[in-house]
Parts: sequence; structure tokens; C-alpha cells
Amino acid sequence: EVKIAAMTKNCHNDYKMKFSVDEEFPDLSLHNNHMAKVLNKEIYGKLRGKSTPSGFTLDDIIQTGVDNPGHPFIMTVGCVAGDEESYEVFKDLLDPVISDRHGGYKPTDKHKTDLNFENLKGGDDLDPNYVLSSRVRTGRSIKGFTLPPHNSRGERRAIEKLSIEALASLDGEFKGKYYPLCGMTDAEQEQLIADHFLFDKPVSPLLTCAGMARDWPDGRGIWHNDNKTFLVWVNEEDHLRVISMQKGGNMKEVFRRFCVGLQKIEEIFKKHNHGFMWNEHLGYILTCPSNLGTGLRGGVHVKLPKLSTHAKFEEILTRLRLQKRGTG
Repeated sequence: EVKIAAMTKNCHNDYKMKFSVDEEFPDLSLHNNHMAKVLNKEIYGKLRGKSTPSGFTLDDIIQTGVDNPGHPFIMTVGCVAGDEESYEVFKDLLDPVISDRHGGYKPTDKHKTDLNFENLKGGDDLDPNYVLSSRVRTGRSIKGFTLPPHNSRGERRAIEKLSIEALASLDGEFKGKYYPLCGMTDAEQEQLIADHFLFDKPVSPLLTCAGMARDWPDGRGIWHNDNKTFLVWVNEEDHLRVISMQKGGNMKEVFRRFCVGLQKIEEIFKKHNHGFMWNEHLGYILTCPSNLGTGLRGGVHVKLPKLSTHAKFEEILTRLRLQKRGTG
């Protein structure tokens, strides 16, 4: 007996079509996010009847931006992807959002990803009197699965299973252990908290309104190498969050480990017939349009005991294009 799975059809979305565009269009009058800046009734009318093969719709994409108007001085993105196809099916909305968020990046542009650590100049001598630790992070999405705002329990568990198998085969400096969020001991939990490795259930409405905290903590976990310098979060905001970190200011070494580790992980996933989502226009595909491309963020934890109280602290950060991301 052969069972044929029909392509997903989003019946709830069809049901909405009995209401006009005016009746369904969200009130964005008080909103300050990239989605609200782009979305108008014409785009909404053109896209609202569409869905991706897995059933993700325009309303699913914009929901977090509708529910979170944003801050007058902080421009949030206001939309998420539910699968790899979202960026193609809903490009009339997402291309202008991407252009806005990424400094005029055009729909015809091709992304250049350079993860050859030998091309990094300098970065191995950040002053240890000020730099307490250095880190580089990125996200990766596994091809063949929907993204965290949309995936099912079964998909999430399959991603976790695949990740455990892949990470368990790493050796040398990358040999490590996986800790499932719903199966770790109290001692393991306390140690992960002490190491600042543990991630909690998302409380930010930007994430919860996008559906990323569903079924928590089912299918989520943390893997790190024995040296505690290479870390992978599984099924948080992205399928995988990969972090390289260490004490002190040798960013060059952190970036080397980041590039080598990422390459090893991707090779293993490809052997399981699940590479990472990537295309030549957007680079690596991730849940939030802000993280497309390399998805890379580098950061240092610096000791500046007096500067934060200075009257011009915010102005200094703006001129250096830096963000403050917490203290402690």
C-alpha cells in the first residue's frame, strides 16, 4: 500500500478570504518596525491568499510585528520566516524589509560569505586589561525542516536527534557533550548557569508572539566542548546557534575555532543528507531577516567602570556603531 501525502493547504487562511482586505488589514498606525514601514493594503491584498508548501502565511509572518508595535527610538524587524520558502513566496514584503534592515541590499545582490579565518587581519591582541572575554556567534537552519516559528513537535525532536548524532561525532578540541533542557540533572543545570551557557524559555514578546516558545522545553538543549570554548544551542530562535568564546582578547583564535567548528558540523549534517539552508542571494537562511547572510555577530565583554556613567556614553556608542548588551 502506497500512501501519498498531499501538499499542505492552509484551510484557515482560505476561511479568512471571505473577509475583505480592509476588514483583515492590521492596524499599524502606532508601529515602528520594518514590517509596518513596508506593509500596505496593496501588498497585503496581493500576498494574503498565499502560503508556503508547509502552510506558512502572510499573517504568520507579520504576527509578531503586529503584536509588538516597537519603541519610538528602536526599530525592530517585525516579521519572521516560517520556512526556507517564506523568503521567496513573500518576497514582495520581505525584500524591502531586507533592503531597509541591511543598508540597501538589493533583490539582485549576491551574498559574499568569507569564513576563511586566515583572511582575518589582527584581532589577536585586544588589551586584556579591558577585554574580559571574546565571542563570535551565528545561527544555522537545517535543510528539509520548517523554522522555529512554525515547526511541529515531531520536527523539533527530529532536529534535536540529528544534532545529537552530528555533534557526538566531533573529536579533538571539539569533543563534547549534549545536555537536553528537559533531562539534565540539578548539578548539570547549576554548572551551565555558572558557566553562563544556559538559555531560558523566551520571555520577550518579540519571540513568544512569533511562536518560538511553544512546547518549551521539549526538543531543546545545549552542547558544548570539553574546553567550554565552543557551544551549540539546539532549537532556540534558530535550529542551531553556534558560539565560539574564550576568556581574554584573542578574537583571532575565537574566530578560527568558530570557522573550523562550523565547517565540521556542516560536513556531518551533509552526510546525513541535511545541509544548511543557503542560497547565493541571501546567504545562510535564518528565522529573522536581520540575521541573514553570515548571521555572524562578534562581541567582547569589556571592563569600562566609569564610561557608562559619562554624559556622552550613548553618543560615543553611536559614533563607534556599537551596542551595549548588558553588564556583569
